[in-house]
Amino acid sequence: MNMTWLMRMARWVRHPPSMLQVKIVAAVIFAVIAIVVIDKLGYWPEWARLNPKAMRAIRP
Repeated sequence: MNMTWLMRMARWVRHPPSMLQVKIVAAVIFAVIAIVVIDKLGYWPEWARLNPKAMRAIRP
């Protein structure tokens, strides 16, 4: 483990994030999980999907 990470963890122990920050992170994680589940079930609209072949064609 890098010393920078140890210092960051020590700072978090001394000054933990606020409850608002925890709620925001939890909401973002929940939204990502919901989108993945909706996509895996097949309910995500086709127009909202990326075309991986088109993305590869942009690169030189």
